[in-house]
Amino acid sequence: MNKIKKCKKLPKFIQSLLWFSDLNKIDMEEDYERIILNVLNYGDLDAIHWLFECYPRNIIKNIVKKYGKGELSDKSLNYWMLILKINKKDLVKTRF
Repeated sequence: MNKIKKCKKLPKFIQSLLWFSDLNKIDMEEDYERIILNVLNYGDLDAIHWLFECYPRNIIKNIVKKYGKGELSDKSLNYWMLILKINKKDLVKTRF
């Protein structure tokens, strides 16, 4: 299943959000969960626009439901729950 809409490479302004990874080894398809979580947590407006152009909204929403609790800051999680219309009861219990 192709998770990416039309992006093939990480732009330079997204790479700074993935400081912990070897940028030459990041795969937009395989590493989509980490890319999405980091952009939602640390990204600016340009990064957010890029994210929603590259990945379908339903994929982003499912990542927030599955990993948001424990992976996103409380502020980011609350914000994205409002934007993506996610109910608190739909969040998967944090793994921490």
